[in-house]
Amino acid sequence: MGSLKEIKARIASVHSTQKTTSAMRMVASAKLRRIQTLTQNFQRYSSALRSITDQLGTTNSEQLAADSIALIPISSSSGLCGAFNSNIAKATITQLETYNKEGKKVMVMPIGKKITKEIGKLKDQPTDTTYSTMNELVGKDGVYSEIQSFIALLQQMYREGKIQKAEIIYYHFISTGKQAIETKVLPLNPPTIVNSKDTESLNSKDFITEPSPQELINILHPRMLNAEMYSILLDAASSEHAARMMAMQTADDNANELLQELTLQYNKTRQQSITNELIDMMGGKVNN
Repeated sequence: MGSLKEIKARIASVHSTQKTTSAMRMVASAKLRRIQTLTQNFQRYSSALRSITDQLGTTNSEQLAADSIALIPISSSSGLCGAFNSNIAKATITQLETYNKEGKKVMVMPIGKKITKEIGKLKDQPTDTTYSTMNELVGKDGVYSEIQSFIALLQQMYREGKIQKAEIIYYHFISTGKQAIETKVLPLNPPTIVNSKDTESLNSKDFITEPSPQELINILHPRMLNAEMYSILLDAASSEHAARMMAMQTADDNANELLQELTLQYNKTRQQSITNELIDMMGGKVNN
């Protein structure tokens, strides 16, 4: 059992830590609300874009078995968010091991400082870290131009035959208390127009377009990829802030439990000290 001075110092230290975790939880909560507002507003644009392509009578191109892959894991650039980053790292390494066993070539293009650091520990793994800090621009000016540049690079790599598939590993936001890792493939090749007159299952209406529907799809396709990538980044950002909120809440709860234990220990120690002093006083009277 420590001295009263030591216990008081520990209590003060826990109080100080609790103030920090409480402040970080509030900041994460505010950031989460802002990202969710951005997500809700952006969904109007992405939904309208998707509606246009659906009405044109398009189908997603089939993703052929790929031997060369761009693997794009998304983490945060800061810690204190529980197992958020470690789980992304585990999922990425597991996927890499699977592809390596299958003899596939993988170029890892990490987004987020934490996953970039983990991927850097792997030997002989081709990596492109050009856009490793793109996640830090979410909600800021310039993020969309960065996404456009990133998508243009992926499409260029696809046209040049360097990659056949772009696969993203990220956290999907379900609720404040629940997020799940998901894998999504970006369709780098434009969808193919379906002739609605020859397709009984297609319920879309015929439209007269200028230029042709396929040309229009080719124009819209990069915009669709940009919108998809931004939606994923918003989703990952929401998950990060929610995970940090929960981690700080857990830390705050643990601090409260520790404070109760320390307070009880302090009271017991103080009571014991008073009892010892009384015994010493009574012993002195008896001796006199």
